[in-house]
Amino acid sequence: MDDVELPHPGRKRASRSLRRFSTDAERALWCRLRDRRLAGCKFRRQHPIGPYFADFACVEAGLVIELDGGQHGCPGNADYDARRTADMRAHGFHVLRFTNREALLQLDDVMAVILRLLSVRS
Repeated sequence: MDDVELPHPGRKRASRSLRRFSTDAERALWCRLRDRRLAGCKFRRQHPIGPYFADFACVEAGLVIELDGGQHGCPGNADYDARRTADMRAHGFHVLRFTNREALLQLDDVMAVILRLLSVRS
């Protein structure tokens, strides 16, 4: 993970914009991940990895969490998501994907899955 790219100013602005216009599901999950609230792990929102922005990333554990809305089920988007996941894995990250619906309606279950993976990767 030493090869995680540092954002240049344009990417930093894009990252801030993505954080400012986050979805309800992203806000709900962020409330549970921020300030090292989960197992003392530091998560970042809209963290740049390669040419992409991870919804949430714990660099120390090499974990990315992606929240997918309904548009991710479309064939073209599924291919894009697969390429994106492969690229993040190539950068040394394990990628967990949840739907926005899961993050909103089953947040405790989502947190339990994340915690289990953190305990394995840390």
